[in-house]
Amino acid sequence: MKRNPAILERETVIAAPRRTVFEFFSDPRNLARITPRALGFEIVDAPDRRLREGDRIRYRIRLLGISLPWVSRITEWRENTGFVDEQERGPYKRWRHEHTLFASNRGVLMRDRVEYELPFGALGRVVAGWWVRRNLERIFDFRARAIGEIFG
Repeated sequence: MKRNPAILERETVIAAPRRTVFEFFSDPRNLARITPRALGFEIVDAPDRRLREGDRIRYRIRLLGISLPWVSRITEWRENTGFVDEQERGPYKRWRHEHTLFASNRGVLMRDRVEYELPFGALGRVVAGWWVRRNLERIFDFRARAIGEIFG
């Protein structure tokens, strides 16, 4: 079966050393700091240490007033360079989020690439695709502002 994922890409410049930025993203508790409150994001279970390949993070989010479970697994880990988390359970048919850090003369260039598919195939894309895309863009806008505030 041919996949037809939607793709969202964002780049954020962070005025900090790459190691510092990577350490921030290696702590699962920091995810709540860069997620809009409106999503009702709550970590249910995560390692009590820095992340590594194979780790699972269980959390809940709220969409349209409904609390939904989400389980992500770290499927790739490249120390101080990036990692990939993929949804094992959650609202998407498929979700793969690659975080890559590049050295920059202004600190770090963080590139996010999200490949996602909605449930219900073409019907899901037609009915909710625009709404999901708009909300993902707002979430990543919030993240960029929050990261800017955290790292100055």
